[in-house]
Amino acid sequence: MSVWHGDLHKKKASGGRKRSHRKKRKFEIGSFPTETTRGIKKTRLARTCGGNVKARLLNVALANVSDPATGKAKRVEITRVSRNPANVDYDRRGVITKGTIIETPLGTARVTSRPGQAGVANAILIPKKK
Repeated sequence: MSVWHGDLHKKKASGGRKRSHRKKRKFEIGSFPTETTRGIKKTRLARTCGGNVKARLLNVALANVSDPATGKAKRVEITRVSRNPANVDYDRRGVITKGTIIETPLGTARVTSRPGQAGVANAILIPKKK
């Protein structure tokens, strides 16, 4: 079963029902979210619109963490997923999405990339409060 991104489920501007005037189209199909978790790196290639390929990150062990104070970036291990503000369930299961707070040997960092879409985990260090 696939995800459908058509707009027939929405209402008209007047508040009335939208009636189907055609069948579903191939370009309207979507995909289920890639729920990236911590583990040995594992990717899956997905064909997208126009024949392009998207690398979906299923598991990730390392993240590119940049330090805004020094301007340097380092590839470090993700110790644990501490918080995911996107979804309470993701928070409990340790799913990594954009905005997830992760813990690394360098300190606490916030994920700035979309691992399920871009195939890479980039993060920026959160400065410690004094």
